[in-house]
Amino acid sequence: VCSPGTPGVGKTTLGKELASRAGLSYVNVGDLAREGELYEGFDEEYDCPILDEDRVIDELEDRMSEGGVIVDYHGCDFFPERWFHIVFVLRTENSFLYDRLESRGYTGKKLQDNIQCEIFQTLYEEAVLSYKKEIVHQLPSNTPEDLERNLDQIMQWIEQWMKDNN
Repeated sequence: VCSPGTPGVGKTTLGKELASRAGLSYVNVGDLAREGELYEGFDEEYDCPILDEDRVIDELEDRMSEGGVIVDYHGCDFFPERWFHIVFVLRTENSFLYDRLESRGYTGKKLQDNIQCEIFQTLYEEAVLSYKKEIVHQLPSNTPEDLERNLDQIMQWIEQWMKDNN
């Protein structure tokens, strides 16, 4: 399961809770990169390190081949297509997203570009171009009720997938 989306849409909250409920393992690619220093430089404009995508893939390959993994990252276009049976892109209305990112200390260009990314559905478009369209789903992620609905919906999908593939 891959869960891409703009920062602040609720990927980590959803991913961790889903892993707990479904007995799956959870990987936050940002944390993985920090722990393993999987970077290839630093972006001065956005004040953040640049992910070394090849090293991330190498690092995850064994775990992904075993299956049962939820991957949380804002993009998903560089992961091998064979890794995922389903991709859920979380979407948040701009007013909610603006407040969430501002509370995380996002300002200026970093804040504006992330809002633009959400407005133009950039990560959804990337997902649709990177995977079979029928496995990519958008989920609203504005309220605690949305979170519960998303968890229920994904749990139903997981249960059905287990029945169909065991």
